[in-house]
Amino acid sequence: MALPSTPARPFGAVLTAMVTPMTPDGSIDLDAAVRVAKRLVDDGNDGIVLNGTTGESPTTHAPEKQDLVAAVVDAVGDRAAVVAGACSNDTEHAIRMAVQAAEVGADGLLVVSPYYSRPNQEGLYRHFATIADSTDLPVMLYDIPGRAGVRIAPATYARVAEHERIVATKDATADVYAAMRLADATGLAWYSGDDSLLLPFLVHGGAGIVSVAGHVLGGRFAEVVARFDAGDVTGALEVFRRSAPVIDAVNGAGFQAVMIKAVLEVVGLTDNRHLRLPNVGATDAEVDLVRAALEAAGLAP
Repeated sequence: MALPSTPARPFGAVLTAMVTPMTPDGSIDLDAAVRVAKRLVDDGNDGIVLNGTTGESPTTHAPEKQDLVAAVVDAVGDRAAVVAGACSNDTEHAIRMAVQAAEVGADGLLVVSPYYSRPNQEGLYRHFATIADSTDLPVMLYDIPGRAGVRIAPATYARVAEHERIVATKDATADVYAAMRLADATGLAWYSGDDSLLLPFLVHGGAGIVSVAGHVLGGRFAEVVARFDAGDVTGALEVFRRSAPVIDAVNGAGFQAVMIKAVLEVVGLTDNRHLRLPNVGATDAEVDLVRAALEAAGLAP
């Protein structure tokens, strides 16, 4: 049920920020990554975002990132957009990640605001533009002030929108009205970065979502978008309501990578829930929570 890319939806409508599966000893499990990627696309995702926060990008290294992108491109690159994170608070480091992703066939880049450094708006603009200049790939910005400590200002959005390769943003500000106004002003495609706000973003003219719960809700989210596009807002809301238990379980505590790895173990897509420190795997009680959420949403394995 994947939806085609259009200028208004340059990466499709439903993308999942994919985990990076690991073996119990902490190595990247490329076989499991391919298995997860194929399931995501089979379930209705238009695209996959690799090496983002949910993919534990701060703790994976350049060769691992490139190998992951290469494996997923080889597995599903003919059926879905593969967007690679070039996410760092060091612009030169982000450029190296962007170039490496382009070399192995990524379709686009995700570029986050530099976290911890908290640059001013001129620094933000130069960071984004310099990375966009480093390859021929289209770029989705990532505005997440809760993690980055800085928000992209409207004037900065106006500047970056003039760059021919900056085409979209993943918005995790929870400010739906501002998203509508900025999308109207810039012409950028606006994607919700919060699972809970998919439908409000669509109502306000958003392009779609970059999701975490999409690991198991991709098909439902695709149905929400399809129903909304067809004018069946009531039906879209009903499908979305049925997804709420999983959205809450994955996102409620704020440890999305932890909880979604537990979900994938419960549904049998991976055989462990290992993460690299400083994140730690879900407890048995948390696994029970996600299992109950899957059952409540009608998605029990």
